[in-house]
Amino acid sequence: MKRIAVIPGDGIGIDVTREAVKVIETITQVTGTRVELVHFDYGAEKYLREGISLPEGMLETFRREYDAIFLGALGDPRVPDMKHAADILFGLRFGLDLFANVRPIKLLHPKLTPLKNCTEKDLNFTVVRENTEDMYVGIGGFFKKNTDDEVAIQESINTRKGVERVIEFAFKLAEAEGATTLTMSDKSNALRYGHDLWQRVFEIVGKRYPHIKQNHWYIDALSMQMVKKPSQFKVVVTSNVFGDIVTDLGAQLQGGLGLAASANINPNGVCMFEPVHGSAPKYAGKNVANPFGAILTVQLMLEHLGYKTEGRLIENAVRHCIVEDQTTQDLGGPLSTVEAGNAVCHAIRAQA
Repeated sequence: MKRIAVIPGDGIGIDVTREAVKVIETITQVTGTRVELVHFDYGAEKYLREGISLPEGMLETFRREYDAIFLGALGDPRVPDMKHAADILFGLRFGLDLFANVRPIKLLHPKLTPLKNCTEKDLNFTVVRENTEDMYVGIGGFFKKNTDDEVAIQESINTRKGVERVIEFAFKLAEAEGATTLTMSDKSNALRYGHDLWQRVFEIVGKRYPHIKQNHWYIDALSMQMVKKPSQFKVVVTSNVFGDIVTDLGAQLQGGLGLAASANINPNGVCMFEPVHGSAPKYAGKNVANPFGAILTVQLMLEHLGYKTEGRLIENAVRHCIVEDQTTQDLGGPLSTVEAGNAVCHAIRAQA
């Protein structure tokens, strides 16, 4: 039996996680698949009450006792600088060495995309984003802060090990998905050191995968091509900052952040799965948030754990709800968060 840690977090993270758990429970009832869900109250309330973000020793507990972590969303304006969110999110990401962020960009119905004459077949690829380096490692500082002569420095870190392992991961993912092409995107024409490393490593690793065609786009050109002709992409690998940006572009192309799922992967350890949207505190508890991103994140998680059939049931159920306009208001439907979750569960049972 697989054991899953559930961290609802803050804001609408709590609302959508409730529906995600409901879907997992429905899947177990319909298929007989057995999973154990263990809930943790890590988030703003615990931090404000106890001053604790991620308790000492929990990383080792997650490594030793759990197969996956599901995270709802983090962020609460009552906490200065969102310290608890950074402690938990970056604590898990760096502490568990979740070096590959996997973002499917998949259109479930043509009515969702702003692209003209775009079908489900045209928009179906995966972005692999390096998840532990680049400008997000927090190396930098200020000189003469709050003066007219202020200098702010933010360093971009790219290591041979970090670049090679995420590119290798992307090639293996392309193989697993039956993709015939892998695209690497950088800005080596301007970032001549860090992204020269990306260029060289991509060429070296690519020689081990001669059966996969290797393409390259500068990141600005990639963004343009994602809008112009997304069908040319199957798997894309890029750096942390660039991946952060283009995956949100991809999310909008597929229908918005409310549909976007993500996986944070360490192939040799416990992995974390989270919907892409934020905690949206002003909508918390109002029963209006779109739970589909969280539910599709459950699909990613179950498929990663080896439950491919269960994952397909979930995707088909969400697609059915979209076709039938059984969606929340952000997708043009009339349903509340709870009603949308119920609709997906009903669609899962209907497939059984």
